[in-house]
Amino acid sequence: MTPRPPLLVLAAAIVLPGAGHVLNRCPVRGLMFVFYILLLGVVTYHLTTPDHSMIGRLAGGLFVYAISVMDAYRTAALRAAPQRAGRA
Repeated sequence: MTPRPPLLVLAAAIVLPGAGHVLNRCPVRGLMFVFYILLLGVVTYHLTTPDHSMIGRLAGGLFVYAISVMDAYRTAALRAAPQRAGRA
């Protein structure tokens, strides 16, 4: 199977959490990231006060979302590396 282009995976991961992992053929990993994004988003939302900004209230979920985007791109780049080396 031909691996997906890393930039396509990156774009999908930014637009929709978990979509980059689905493109990498790791749907369970994508669903796990979505679950933890929602879980930590809800937890941090309830642990903060209304005085905090919305970004601060959802900081846990946003942190996992950022890790998910980086992980999807890294996985796609590692899978595409042998093919790029073969063309060089």
